[in-house]
Parts: sequence; structure tokens; C-alpha cells
Amino acid sequence: MSQLLEKNQEAPFFRATNQDNQRIYLSDYKDEKVVVLYFYPKDDTPGCTIEANDFTAMAGEFAAQDAVVIGVSKDDCESHRAFISKYGLNVQLLADTSGDLCDSYGVWQEVEKEGVKKWKIVRSTFIIGKDGKLIEAMYGVNHEGHAQAVLDILKGLNA
Repeated sequence: MSQLLEKNQEAPFFRATNQDNQRIYLSDYKDEKVVVLYFYPKDDTPGCTIEANDFTAMAGEFAAQDAVVIGVSKDDCESHRAFISKYGLNVQLLADTSGDLCDSYGVWQEVEKEGVKKWKIVRSTFIIGKDGKLIEAMYGVNHEGHAQAVLDILKGLNA
């Protein structure tokens, strides 16, 4: 398992493919936008759907804070397109099929549930400033109310 990230660290560089098979780089947003990078376990599952719908519902408010919201899971582009289409999502979703991005952000972790250990994406969110540094690194977040909590952090920064 990779080391957990902390506030004020340089955000790990990323390059990944979005739902439309376009390459997205962290550097695309440098000096332009705050990046809300959220990692979730799987497309079209209950908690992940709630979280994606909440980020979509607040897309205008995130844009008003000069932020872009990007989701990441190990699902492929086709799965992401189906997820976006089914729920009318308004967030970019990156396909990290290799798991490299999950590893670099420390979200691919071994968890134990009812005595069974397995590896999975731990729901986590990173707020990356325009300078490329981490404003927040939140691991093990709950999907309920999470988008609002992230928005509140951004509003606090811009107050």
C-alpha cells in the first residue's frame, strides 16, 4: 500500500482517460481551476450513485467556486459512459483500469469486513489547489452529504 497523502503536499501527477476516451492531465487545470478529485469504488452502486448525483446537483455551485469535479474508479470508459447516461451525471469520470492513479493517491487499500480481507478503493476525496498542492486529503469518507461538505470547504477558502 502506498503512503497516505496529507494537506499541503504536492498532488501526485495524473494522466488518465475520461468517459469519452480523452486524456486528462492534472496539469490541464494548473493555475486555472481547483480540482476536486474523488475516488469511489464502483459505477452504478448505491453509495457511488448518491455521491455522483450530489456532485452533479451541485455542479453549478462548484463551478462558481472555480472548481472542477472529477471522479475516479477502476471501471472502464464504457462503464463510465453508461453510468453518466443512466443518471444524467455532470462530472467527468476517469478510468483507472490499471490502478496506477488509485495507488499514487493511496486509496487502494486492504480492508477487512466480517473477518474477510480484500483490496478495494476506499472512498476518498482530494481538493487540489490551482498551484497543484493538496488543500485537503480525506480518506474513508461517507457518501452521505459529502459533496456538500466539500463545497463548504471551498466556500470557506474563498470567503
